[in-house]
Amino acid sequence: MNTPVEQTLLDKLRQLPPERLAEVEDFVDFLRTREGDRALTAAAQRLSEASLAKVWENADDAVYDRL
Repeated sequence: MNTPVEQTLLDKLRQLPPERLAEVEDFVDFLRTREGDRALTAAAQRLSEASLAKVWENADDAVYDRL
């Protein structure tokens, strides 16, 4: 079952010529890749927080925490 948005997109896709469908597919692939990249970046940030905390949390830099 399609939501109204999905149905609208499907209707619009059916009206496009084949070469434009290839462009749409490329764009959808790009969006999916970008989301995957963002998820990977967020995971790397979370994993690095513990090791970087030793660098970030020190008396010499405490003044910057108050800015």
